[in-house]
Amino acid sequence: MYYMKMSFNENLIELLKTDSRFVDDEGELVRAAVIDRAWKIDHDLVRLLLGKPEIKDKFFDEIECHWIFNINTFIEYVSAKNFLANSYTRFRNKIGLNIDGKFLRERGEVSLVWPYKDCVLEGGQTQEEEKRKEIFFNEILAQDEIDRLFDPKVLANWKRYTVDGEQKVTEFKRDESGTIRENLIVKGNNLLALHTLKKQFRGKVKLIYIDPPYNTGTDSFGYNDNFNHSTWLTFMKNRLEVSRELLRNDGSIWINIDDDEAHYLKVLCDDIFGRENFVRNVLWQKRTSPDMRAVIGDGHDHILVFAKNKEIFKTVANKLPKTEKQREAFKNPDNDPNGPWVSSDFTAQGYRPNQMYQIATPGGKKYYPPEGRCWKNIESVYLELAKNGRMWFGQDGCGVPRRKTYLNEVESNTVWSWWPNNEVGHNQEAKKESIALFGVADSFLTPKPERLLQRIIQIATNEDEGDIVLDFFAGSATTAAVAHKMNRQWITVEQMDYVETITAERLKKVIGTNVKKDEKMFDELEFDAGGISKAVNWQGGGDFVYCELMKYNEAFMDKIQGAKSTQELVNLWKDVAENSFLNWYVNSEKPEEAVNDFMAIGETENGLNKQKKLLAELLNKNQLYVNLSEINDADFNVSDEDKKLNQAFYGENA
Repeated sequence: MYYMKMSFNENLIELLKTDSRFVDDEGELVRAAVIDRAWKIDHDLVRLLLGKPEIKDKFFDEIECHWIFNINTFIEYVSAKNFLANSYTRFRNKIGLNIDGKFLRERGEVSLVWPYKDCVLEGGQTQEEEKRKEIFFNEILAQDEIDRLFDPKVLANWKRYTVDGEQKVTEFKRDESGTIRENLIVKGNNLLALHTLKKQFRGKVKLIYIDPPYNTGTDSFGYNDNFNHSTWLTFMKNRLEVSRELLRNDGSIWINIDDDEAHYLKVLCDDIFGRENFVRNVLWQKRTSPDMRAVIGDGHDHILVFAKNKEIFKTVANKLPKTEKQREAFKNPDNDPNGPWVSSDFTAQGYRPNQMYQIATPGGKKYYPPEGRCWKNIESVYLELAKNGRMWFGQDGCGVPRRKTYLNEVESNTVWSWWPNNEVGHNQEAKKESIALFGVADSFLTPKPERLLQRIIQIATNEDEGDIVLDFFAGSATTAAVAHKMNRQWITVEQMDYVETITAERLKKVIGTNVKKDEKMFDELEFDAGGISKAVNWQGGGDFVYCELMKYNEAFMDKIQGAKSTQELVNLWKDVAENSFLNWYVNSEKPEEAVNDFMAIGETENGLNKQKKLLAELLNKNQLYVNLSEINDADFNVSDEDKKLNQAFYGENA
């Protein structure tokens, strides 16, 4: 019988594939997973390699009857570009994403992107017929692929928006300490944007509120549960770690999440922020009625609250002012000089001998505590309260003793963890706010009402102390809009093209526009009067600065996402190979065999999206955007104006 002898490469690949840890869902070898285990001198991997004589001879040295694993030789061989040259894996090299018994903090991966929220967003369109679904290719980078990923990026396309419209940015406002005092929208990948902001805002942010993807399984990619879950945790871990660096010592982070990942997220945050810095799990009643299709209706979201330092946060967190309805409960029927008051029960549960005395009312009636109860205070304390007019016995002076509490003593409420929708709004209210702003509901299935953000900002920040509010999942810009109306400095980050048509547009409406009215001598300012505007007496005004992480490989990502056919992608492949930075393991040549395989993938179910995903993975993620250190590199063609603005933003030593 004739057979073709397998090459050493093929033998090694087939051997490694026998270990399920080294193969993906399609049965292809995951090079990064092999390298990761090799660096750790994984015993199962070593035993596997020792089992084949020709492989043992290649990667092991014999010293006094002991076989010593030559790690460097093995890793160099597996890392070589031609190791998988004839494999489908040339298109992809994604490390496996199960937890696999390892703590997440010990894993070195970075998750760059994730399908946004729990819907498929449409963005980047200028006309109805040009709408396209945005595809988000999740990319996991192993440690050996993370090089200068987190270096600060060049910022470009600067604009300032005021009541007089768009203006050029020429300088940045700073306070006496050198901190930038500008409201900022940054367009770009939020993980890389956070590391970019870190250069100027490390330790300066008072409040972070985020409404991240909920990982409900209803987004545009149906990963298996383990892959989905561990990817999401990696995604959150990467962003929360840098968030902590941005927070002030008296700062806090508030994370809006639902039941699907809330409890896992709590454990992850315990690890990053410290379990001792957990403040509370706030339950927000997001619906007005139960979902009749569910066994148990989903009526609330979780808002996990962590402090940078809980002991410090306790001293700066604010109580909530009384509502008008609460204030109306305080009356003054006896013209008490201390002002309006409410009365409360003067008994306590239980039996305490020194709190079992008789009380005689001004009207002459006598009372003992009811059975099973005692008076709330000892007799000497009661007598002092009565002397000072702090006891109430009814209009006729014969009523059961009750203690007065004055409005001026309780102008604020202690915050508790249950936030009903009649106090802070609900999803339907948020959608109505969006319709009022844009005429139609925006693309977000779960927008947040302005009243919810108002409460969070009230608790965690102060108007007159220069506190900065950050939201790096900007979406429809609720956080920034509310912060602006409450006179807080804000920073928000968004990657999608709707950052200009929704995010920035909403904030322009908040600021307002000077409009010339008929028969009016002066311009009038038209601004967003909805949401919390009336409650905080918002009158418009202020400004903000818009900028973008300067794209490089990210521009090719946009082209890949926008492609409408396999042939368009094949043509784009050549452009990518010639004009972009490719991953180190990618062969830039395009042999006919590879093209045929690529075309065949397009004929499978959901083939075009698979092809887009493969091309996206060719790109070196270290070069998605232009690094600040390369601002003078002629290849990137950074304008003189942008160079000056980057120097002004980052400082003279940038």
